[in-house]
Amino acid sequence: MSDQSTPDAFIPPSPGLGTWKIPDELTPGIVFEAIETGYRHLDCAADYGNEQQVGHGIAQALEAGLCRRDDLWVTGKLWNTYHERQHVRAACERSLSDLGLEQLDLFLIHFPIALAYVPFEEKYPPGWTGHGEAMEPVAVPYSETWQAMEELVEAGLTKRIGFCNVGTAMIREVLSYARIKPAVLQVEMHPFLCQESLLRFCREVGIAVTAFSPFGADSYLPLGMANESERVLAHPVLEEVAARHGKSPAQVALRWAEQRGTVPIPKTQSPEHLRENFEIRDFELAPGEMAAISALDRHQRFNDPAVFGEKAFKTFYPIFD
Repeated sequence: MSDQSTPDAFIPPSPGLGTWKIPDELTPGIVFEAIETGYRHLDCAADYGNEQQVGHGIAQALEAGLCRRDDLWVTGKLWNTYHERQHVRAACERSLSDLGLEQLDLFLIHFPIALAYVPFEEKYPPGWTGHGEAMEPVAVPYSETWQAMEELVEAGLTKRIGFCNVGTAMIREVLSYARIKPAVLQVEMHPFLCQESLLRFCREVGIAVTAFSPFGADSYLPLGMANESERVLAHPVLEEVAARHGKSPAQVALRWAEQRGTVPIPKTQSPEHLRENFEIRDFELAPGEMAAISALDRHQRFNDPAVFGEKAFKTFYPIFD
């Protein structure tokens, strides 16, 4: 079997750089500086609307000799409007073209949500609304989308495939019919949303886990989707552990994420924070510190289509129970 069928053997470099919400004009420079700093994992998506700018940063870094293409792990994601089998390859090829790459290291299904197709020339990226003000769900079996994802591996467009924002039930379903098993699950994870059972299950079936929004509310404050009082980085437990190690609360949150076996992908547009987020290997959290941080779990999810979809797009679309 090819290496794509043994996902437990492949874990993305940690930490990665999340590219969601980095402004277009800053993206090439941040990507270049991230690679210069030592990052080798770039988390991208069509929906972020900045893949061309990410590609420019990659190209500049390669031209400067900072690394080789084989040194980088670049992740892309299939957007909701391209779940039908006939659209999956074109969506992947569009991401490759925008990124200036011949092959992705990982291609993920962004959400377990199928929306009505929107042609590239009409709107790209189409976002959540597509043609109008409300989300337009369509009935597409997840198995159809997964089979089309497998064809991308066979065509050499991506080395590995996986999914985002799904739980154990969906993972079991995919494992029951997958010819090429999922390599990676990407989900929201931070000290207020530990998802211990999901993480344990992924370990048992050999699926790597990348943790988006590892700082919790900080990613959502500018969007009005969280309050200052919900900031995990301001919690006394994080602050006390950080002071003990001479580190920042953000570095402690990332170290906690790594020590529990996940790959955090923090986003930043600050060169200072970029370096800070990368410097998390020169200290280790004690078992008691790990347990104290995990005990902060509130099962608090900030990125939930059932909540933001209804508020912003007049569509109640729950995917989490």
